Amino acid sequence: MLNRLRAELVSLKNPTQAQNLQRYFKTGPGEYGEGDIFLGIKVPVQRELVKKYKTLSLLELQPLLDSKIHEERLIALLILLEQYKKSEKKEELVNFYLHNRRNINNWDLVDLSAPRILGDYFLNRDKNVLYQLISSKNLWDRRIAVLSTFMFIKEKRFADSLKMAEILLQDYEDLIHKAVGWMLREVGKKDGVVLEDFLNKHYQKMPRTMLRYAIEKLPEERRKFYLGKV
Repeated sequence: MLNRLRAELVSLKNPTQAQNLQRYFKTGPGEYGEGDIFLGIKVPVQRELVKKYKTLSLLELQPLLDSKIHEERLIALLILLEQYKKSEKKEELVNFYLHNRRNINNWDLVDLSAPRILGDYFLNRDKNVLYQLISSKNLWDRRIAVLSTFMFIKEKRFADSLKMAEILLQDYEDLIHKAVGWMLREVGKKDGVVLEDFLNKHYQKMPRTMLRYAIEKLPEERRKFYLGKV
């Protein structure tokens, strides 16, 4: 089945779309996605392939995750997610995910998988693993940890999102600023008072991008206040 999936991916490649994606996902020298290779296949098409190949074993998913081809890694993660939803051995799949963090190395790969795998798994468990990731020097480890809290926010459990946001206030990566700001915005959707309590303590030292993301859904007057325009 693995070979059939790879053959289908090759048959669906779109060189023009691939070039656009290589630029969009910053795959040039020194950029965050350096070396990532795209076939140019849109995500809805990939999701259809996931339905077809969702029974691939972890042994078969491993070479997909090890691939330099972005679509192969994304499909592997989407298959893993589908298996996770129905599995009675979730710990095995979570360990497989964590073992492959080096291959979850672009923002879409993180965002489509971390909340619904790690976020779901650690919702009612000890979160020490996530705090190990938040302290990592690796950009993608930190983003995985932050995005995992999306599931907590959905359940109105804000403490870990806020704690991680505090830890990352001085982070130097724009993709972390965006991720933290996004999670703070989601907290605000659930409870505006909690968000503004956090902002009132920290907005003056928050990176501008993080702040802009966090306040995006606030009333205009409050946005202007936090941006220093009042």
